[in-house]
Amino acid sequence: MSLYTDRGVFVCLEGGEGSGKSTQSKLLRDALDAEGYSVLLTFEPGDTLVGRELRRIVLSPETGELADKTEALLYAADKAEHVETVVLPALARGEVVVTDRYVDSTLAYQGAGRSLDVAEVEQVARWATGDLRPHLTVVLDLEPSAGLGRFEGRDRIEGESLEFHERVREAFVTMAKADPDHYLVLDARAPVAEIAAAIRKRIDPLLAQAAR
Repeated sequence: MSLYTDRGVFVCLEGGEGSGKSTQSKLLRDALDAEGYSVLLTFEPGDTLVGRELRRIVLSPETGELADKTEALLYAADKAEHVETVVLPALARGEVVVTDRYVDSTLAYQGAGRSLDVAEVEQVARWATGDLRPHLTVVLDLEPSAGLGRFEGRDRIEGESLEFHERVREAFVTMAKADPDHYLVLDARAPVAEIAAAIRKRIDPLLAQAAR
């Protein structure tokens, strides 16, 4: 399997907590769907039967402390199931797959955030996903203090220190700078419609290989 599949279009939205990924994912899905494209909106962790249980474990405050490597492997397991049973079948049908979080979240949170060896975390994550990569990853950049302030209650990851979330933010931006052809970094503080328009402008050239 190639890194960038030649069937369908694979788009990922990444960023820290409260950056608007879910909002922009839904807006993109709705816009493309209205134009007749076949679109699958999905997310990680948790958009499979197995994934829902893994999500409960990694995000519930009731889980308490997990060894950093355990957490990374649980996220990798979610990705393996997600790619195999959700993402790849949709791409094979020529659909536009829009995912809220993917491999970069593991590299940012479990790698940089947890201070694990990022290269080792990436090796596991790439193996779990068959090294399938998005045609475009949109990073919605936002100061952690602003994003975290949008939540009344926090899960295990949201409840980490501000320093943790600052490392996560820096990791997302660093990955994007290293591969500008496959990334789009946007200021998450911009108006919702403005962000949506910028995402759509960048995605439009990719749609030629999408089914309608």
